[in-house]
Amino acid sequence: MVMTGKTDPLYLLLISVHGLIRGHDLELGRDADTGGQTKYVVDLARALALREDVERVDLVTRQIIDPNLSADYGGPSETLQGKANIIRIAAGPDGYFRKEELWDYLDIFADNLLQWLHQQPRMPDVLHSHYADAGYVAIRIAHLTGIPLIHTGHSLGRDKRGRLLAMGLHGDMIEQRYHLSRRINAEEDILANAELVITSTHNEIAEQYELYDYYHPERMVVIPPGTDLDQFHPPNGSEENTAFNDSLARFLNKPENPMILALSRPDVRKNITTLIEAYGECPALQQLANLVIVAGNRDDIREMDEGAQSVLTDILLLIDYYDLYGRIAIPKHHSQEEVPAIYRLAASSKGVFVNPALTEPFGLTLLEAAACGLPLVATENGGPVDIIGNCHNGLLIDPLDKQALAEALMTIISDRQQWQTFSENGLANVRQYYSWQAHAENYLNAIKPLLGQQMPLPKISRPRISLRYQDRAIFSDIDQSLLGNPEGLQEFARYIRDKRRHFFFGIATGRRLDSALAVLKKHRIPTPDVLITSLGTEIYYTPHITADTAWARHIDHYWNPGAIRRIVGEIPGLILQPKSEQSRYKISFQYNSDIAPPPDEINARLRHEEQVVNAQLSFGQYFDIVPVRASKGLALRYFAQQWNIPLGKILVAGGSGADEDMMRGNTLAVVVANRHREELSQLDELERIYFAQQPHALGIIEAIEHYDFFNNND
Repeated sequence: MVMTGKTDPLYLLLISVHGLIRGHDLELGRDADTGGQTKYVVDLARALALREDVERVDLVTRQIIDPNLSADYGGPSETLQGKANIIRIAAGPDGYFRKEELWDYLDIFADNLLQWLHQQPRMPDVLHSHYADAGYVAIRIAHLTGIPLIHTGHSLGRDKRGRLLAMGLHGDMIEQRYHLSRRINAEEDILANAELVITSTHNEIAEQYELYDYYHPERMVVIPPGTDLDQFHPPNGSEENTAFNDSLARFLNKPENPMILALSRPDVRKNITTLIEAYGECPALQQLANLVIVAGNRDDIREMDEGAQSVLTDILLLIDYYDLYGRIAIPKHHSQEEVPAIYRLAASSKGVFVNPALTEPFGLTLLEAAACGLPLVATENGGPVDIIGNCHNGLLIDPLDKQALAEALMTIISDRQQWQTFSENGLANVRQYYSWQAHAENYLNAIKPLLGQQMPLPKISRPRISLRYQDRAIFSDIDQSLLGNPEGLQEFARYIRDKRRHFFFGIATGRRLDSALAVLKKHRIPTPDVLITSLGTEIYYTPHITADTAWARHIDHYWNPGAIRRIVGEIPGLILQPKSEQSRYKISFQYNSDIAPPPDEINARLRHEEQVVNAQLSFGQYFDIVPVRASKGLALRYFAQQWNIPLGKILVAGGSGADEDMMRGNTLAVVVANRHREELSQLDELERIYFAQQPHALGIIEAIEHYDFFNNND
């Protein structure tokens, strides 16, 4: 069924997981996770909420309860303005973590967000994820709801990995610190599933997204962010009376000289050290202008994170090496409210704003500086190409060419007519190209073709099978969880029969329905209330083995089995399994690891052929492909929604990698002892996942007792 002609005011859900997000006093530059993206999503939510055709905007982020941070970040909600709100969702431990450490908690975030959404008066019209971690969450929500997904990457893992390798960092070290494999895999999935990708510059599309297997520029649109023209405006004569200006006096011998202003967090990618070297090696520039570096806030460099500590230490060493005392300022503190005045102070001195970053995805600070009348000198790598190309208000430089950087600064500062031209061009063109009003208009025009094109998964009213009081469920795989220990299986069967009135019993298996039923009958396993078969592509309810047709219609999204068989059939080492192992929504191959390419390469080939699927290797020998909306975990969550069973009251038993997505998130889980459990070893540090000592079905009983499952009312 297709819905068309949607004209009601929109409900937009923005998701931005990491960093510190609140509606006031943004701590920009506090660390690598609290930069331009934080300001972007807050400003976007505000701008969209001002539109008459928007009913509600929710900006969803992670709830952070940390004694070292403001209590603002622990509040479950915060009004931004009018129709815009910040919603904070719990995920994992309370404390603040850098984004690279959040991956293991994103499934919990997704489960909690989905639960919150089901408590709202209606579902959003669009999900808009920001950065890879939010995209990972949004895909799971989209798969279970059918809500269109749009995405903004802000920065990309493949590009980052290339830059880190070019800097000489070893691949293993990069992976250990940044977990880029998980990030890049998530980004590939996002590009495969997003209906629209919004970028800030053409450079992102041409040079960054092009690195990905699922590269489709026709699904991408450039909508540059705006800037607040009420907050950022030309000097009005009051700039000299700021506390920040007073703080510069102790640094500079000639504070009246033009100011070369650099404002960024202390991150090696911002390339501040090259700027200092360029300034230090150009005596003429030192005589002409002061260099002011605003690199976040600090009390004690020794207490900062390793990256910031390293950058700031290098800055101080270079200041000393070039003996720049009296000509360079590096203030310790500034507030976000002071930033517009800092730009205006530089503009009133007839100075320049410089961004020498190795690469800059967009460059919000460039817009802010331009709106205050400052000419620009900026990196030629990334967003500044578009900004200076539109505004004609500065010069682009190779960020590694110190001489070119110094010459560009000299050119603008020494030529007052050129300075005036660049300043006036920036003021006029920022207003034309980079207002938030224009951004919101272009944004809604871009997403409107997506609205009403997908039917959300319906909430089906069902009778309670045959029992009316179950408020919890136990799901198990068959082959690696139940089978393998006959005595234990008999004990588990008795356990199920004794407790049957108190819970739903479910099977989640890769087997087809007929095969699963035959095995259950052969081993005298009690008939389940629900069977999730063929790797989550089919759901059946007993006693009449009734198929859930709504689930079947839902997962048919993007499914093209003929094309998949053709593509994979051409790959050596993959042979179709017998018809008894195939089903309408599952294509299964025998995988010969001696001949076949790695699974990642097979997935890449499918993406290149525009096949959006969920493919996985099990037991090192079975390669299964199902629709992208289908998996054991997604089917399990669909069941939980339909029957109003909290995930925290569902115990999931698994024994191999095929069970992982059932076990991540808010379900209670047990990995039973068997010869394939090493496929799940990466889960051994996660809460709510118990590694049993007992094998197979006995391990499930062990977990029931471990969780005190039947008395657990959390």
